[in-house]
Amino acid sequence: MAIVELKNVTYKYPLTDTPVLKNINAQVNEGEFVAVIGPNGAGKSTLCYTVAGFVPHFFKGEITGAVEVAGSESSKSNLHEWVLNVGLAFQNPFNQISGAKYTVFEEIAFGLENIGVPREEMIQRVNDAMKLTGISELADRSPYSLSGGQQQRVALTSILVMRPKVLVLDEPTSQMDPIGTREVFGVIRALAEKGMTVILAEHKVEWIANFADRVVALHEGEIIADGKPSDVLTSDLLAEKGFGLSRYTSVARKAKAMGMWQKERLPVTLDEAVEGFTLTLPSPKGRGE
Repeated sequence: MAIVELKNVTYKYPLTDTPVLKNINAQVNEGEFVAVIGPNGAGKSTLCYTVAGFVPHFFKGEITGAVEVAGSESSKSNLHEWVLNVGLAFQNPFNQISGAKYTVFEEIAFGLENIGVPREEMIQRVNDAMKLTGISELADRSPYSLSGGQQQRVALTSILVMRPKVLVLDEPTSQMDPIGTREVFGVIRALAEKGMTVILAEHKVEWIANFADRVVALHEGEIIADGKPSDVLTSDLLAEKGFGLSRYTSVARKAKAMGMWQKERLPVTLDEAVEGFTLTLPSPKGRGE
């Protein structure tokens, strides 16, 4: 059942002539993990802001079409109502920390305080959310003393404690090292496995291939591919359009042209590449004879 629907959505930022999003039609089912990919300037962040209600309630501009989440339409809702349906995590977690609280626990409770959740319920919800994201041991730390990966997990927990129906993430690991990326993707995977609806804009296609149910490819504000990760992330069309594909896909595509890749499907991850090249290359014994 679709929980997010975009119907013929076109959007232009204020004082601009060219739409950033053009006739977007897409659905996301409840509990689905959808990754959005595309080159810089493709409209990924704007799509995230649109689903989250920041377009047009915060960024203004001109929008046509309809954006619906859980049966409610964005244009007919207030932003403070919409954010209870959709939680948005930005690229830089530092920008999402309020600065009004001294500890991680208080930071996560901040949103619940603002909507008047009773104290005992608030404590229970914060503890449950921290346990889910694996940051209970950080409860008494200052948010500003944490690593980038830890700060992003705090930002995610601050959203999850509000219990939104949909979680939208705009390149949440773009400024992180491999350790921080692993931490954040681990949390996202755990949430998806528990049935959270996730929309993730991201460049790191190898991680997407491992975790996403579906991939939507944006190019110049339009959807040019939508399907299974293994199909979309190895598409010749994406290579032609300048998408940043996996290094393993690029190597295997060249190997295929040289007759050195025998499998029908190109790889996206290291494990897929190892499996494919193992089938192609002769055994060590054969090479020594």
